[in-house]
Amino acid sequence: MKNYILFLSISIFLLLAPASLPSIAVAETKQQFAVDGGKVLELVESNFDAAISTFDYILVDFYAPWCGHCKRLAPQLDKAARVLAELKQPISIAKIDADKYKRVGSKYGIDGYPTLKIFMHGVPTDYYGPRKADLLVRFLMKFVAPDVAILNSDSAISDFVEEAGTSFPIFIGFGLNESAISQFAVKYKKRAWFSVAKDFSDKTMEFYDFDKVPALVARHPNYDEQSIFYGPFEEKFIEDYIKQSLLPAALPITEETLRLLKDDERKIILTILEDETDERSKGLVKLLKAAASANRDFVFVFVGFKQWQGFAESFEVSKKTKLPKMVVWDGDEEYFSVVGSDSIEDEDQGSQITRFIQGYKDGNVIQKRISSGSFMGFINSMIGIGSVTIIVFVVAVVMMIQSLKEEPLTVGTRDEGDYPSSSTSQPEARQPLRSGEKQDKED
Repeated sequence: MKNYILFLSISIFLLLAPASLPSIAVAETKQQFAVDGGKVLELVESNFDAAISTFDYILVDFYAPWCGHCKRLAPQLDKAARVLAELKQPISIAKIDADKYKRVGSKYGIDGYPTLKIFMHGVPTDYYGPRKADLLVRFLMKFVAPDVAILNSDSAISDFVEEAGTSFPIFIGFGLNESAISQFAVKYKKRAWFSVAKDFSDKTMEFYDFDKVPALVARHPNYDEQSIFYGPFEEKFIEDYIKQSLLPAALPITEETLRLLKDDERKIILTILEDETDERSKGLVKLLKAAASANRDFVFVFVGFKQWQGFAESFEVSKKTKLPKMVVWDGDEEYFSVVGSDSIEDEDQGSQITRFIQGYKDGNVIQKRISSGSFMGFINSMIGIGSVTIIVFVVAVVMMIQSLKEEPLTVGTRDEGDYPSSSTSQPEARQPLRSGEKQDKED
């Protein structure tokens, strides 16, 4: 009888042990990385994989000790780590010297410092959001938020919009069942906020400018833009509207916003202005937004020659070129000019934009290639080169240093990236970056 009881006890243990061992192992691994007060974890090559598999959500800073931008970012990460550690679903922050541990950097395609990646259940996603502590916290909270927020009052709607911030577009389905957008909320979770409002007042309808339900409202707080979709609420039409609303009607081109174009398959109507900040350009941008609303099969973008001369020069634009100029760009190394619609005159600009679009659709175009290489290609050329190649490259740079000082980087290929940046058009000139060093984001 005793032997039977012993045998039964061992059998029960063997049956239960496998289920409990993983949780014990995870607990022990988490204890290995446990720190007080939500401090930033310092990782090395030997424990990197264990760290990203241990934490459900962990933001990793791939840095280099010599990098000035990295040094300025570090105190912001320290502040954010303390707040993120207190969330109901905590987000950890870690850092690794990718210049020292090059195999880790190579594995995750690190091409400059600092590079931030958010690992969600071990899967990495590039982080292109703000880098100030308070804005970084708000940005990261999106990753642990519900796929679709259920809003049951006017105050709940206001609170949701306020907490969402300005880094992502916001979709609110008024009178819409969450099941209608839930699959798209999962699919596009990295790029937008999603919610459905179950109960709301006439005042809220007036504020969001819709007059019937159901209605799906898309807002871009950072650009002060909004659009409304009244159906049909079938999967294809809903997804088309969401995809076309992930970007504002007219997107200002910067080094960061270029990344937003990566996942959009639409052709890009690019308008090159003299100066984004002058009143004539602002008036033209308003017309571009109106054209975008009527031509959602295109992405409308604009850039000022004064703001980013190197980008503009890639499309055969110089100081002598008559601006504004419009082209249709494939987001890579090819673009099209429309015969008879190369530049925009001051009078009746709306009609000229319409003629340009129709001319492209009719095939009255001249196909061209980016004239001076690729902005991202230039950056990518710095990746993974050996020490011998670096020496050769440095010699070449020394020989061309004067010309490089005069020429900002140019563009040609779309870079990889899932998340939007939240910058609007910038009045100051955009400067090329040093090899291996990424520009700080201020918001």
